[in-house]
Amino acid sequence: MSIGHILVVDDEVEIRNLLAELLADEGYTVSSAADANEARALIAARRPDLILLDIWMPGQDGISLLREWAELDQLVWPVVMMSGHGTVETAVEATRLGAFDFIEKPISLDKLLLVIEHGLENNRLSRENEQLKRSVPDPFELIGDSEYMSTLRSQARKVAGHDAWVLISGEPGTGKQALARFIHQHSPRRHFPFIDTGGVAMGGRQNAAIELFGAESDGKIRYGLLEQANGGTLFIAEAADMDEQTQMQLISALENQTFFRVGGAEPVRVDVRVIAATRKDLEMEVRQGRFREDLFYHLSVVPLPIEPLRHHAQDVPVLLTHYLEAAHRIEGLPRRELTIGARNLLKAHAWPGNVRELKNLVQRMLILGTGDAIDEQEVQRALGVLPSNDEANDAASSALISLNLDLPLRDARDEFERRYLLAQLKSCDGSMTELARLTGMERTNLYRKLKSLGISANERS
Repeated sequence: MSIGHILVVDDEVEIRNLLAELLADEGYTVSSAADANEARALIAARRPDLILLDIWMPGQDGISLLREWAELDQLVWPVVMMSGHGTVETAVEATRLGAFDFIEKPISLDKLLLVIEHGLENNRLSRENEQLKRSVPDPFELIGDSEYMSTLRSQARKVAGHDAWVLISGEPGTGKQALARFIHQHSPRRHFPFIDTGGVAMGGRQNAAIELFGAESDGKIRYGLLEQANGGTLFIAEAADMDEQTQMQLISALENQTFFRVGGAEPVRVDVRVIAATRKDLEMEVRQGRFREDLFYHLSVVPLPIEPLRHHAQDVPVLLTHYLEAAHRIEGLPRRELTIGARNLLKAHAWPGNVRELKNLVQRMLILGTGDAIDEQEVQRALGVLPSNDEANDAASSALISLNLDLPLRDARDEFERRYLLAQLKSCDGSMTELARLTGMERTNLYRKLKSLGISANERS
């Protein structure tokens, strides 16, 4: 697999051939152009990852061609200028127009390779940052030390080593994008872009087509997500949302690794891996005629379901700790700790919104709360759970929630009974008659229980 596509634009055939041979030996694919017109034609046929551009050429020189790209807002690849007669003023002008670097002839091959490597890495990071600004990615990682999460990470690493398409299924908020990114980062394609369609309305037909396949108009090329993902991974954030026309166009493009831009006349070749995600049952969508069967079988070469958080609730404490720390370290939110009761309450929560709900809840409590500790009452308010109007029941519930679940069963039972009876004793203002009524215990048994737990009948706190 190529590590990048380089376009060499130079009127000297010896320079073009030398650079093409050198770069091919290093693992790059190379296209060569002798002038500006040839360069335009090659760019229209295939999006370069980097351009080596000579300044002095017959006809249109390199600086004016660079200016043309800048004015068309088409500098989506790094440009390295080359010249044997460069001046400081020329270098400054090239940099002002958006050139990544400037190399003098005769060219030092070691320096050239280093500049190309830096240019490609800089461009990759810029594209990823730009996409993150346009989209709303799932920001969670594959966090968890349960057996389930360990198995999922192991499966993802195995899948990453192959180029098969993957279909990730699961409820909203389970981390489908995080799993896709994990696979990409552990694959041979990790040095190329990970492009997410999450910010695109995939059911919009013409708009979706332009976003995915790009467009050509009045000599200006708009590169779609497929071309941006060339060499890397295209993540289809919600496959079930694609309308029939988009599905048909996509299956053709992905089967042949070739497509036409909207308004374009020449085919464009790409090399991408596809990872798709869905919250719906795609097999059911196929049976009901809402999803193409051929696309389903292409996408689901390797099906990879993600379980909802409630099915591996033992990961909740680890996730809570991770996002509490991340919110403080990355977002500058105050550092706060969850009490044992708050952690137990959150571990028992059903998490219908899965990991996304957990992360949002942590942020909400850190933004709106005060103090160093987050107790169970604050958690209940954040979850929208209304406290009981019965003070005694509220106190008993609080005692249960605050129980340390790491204790042996007998010690945990004694601790709960002690907290429960203390809360009830306080609620009835020390009246043993009322306490017997509230607990449903005979007074003789009640006195015996209080004594065994070390509680004085006059104790109220």
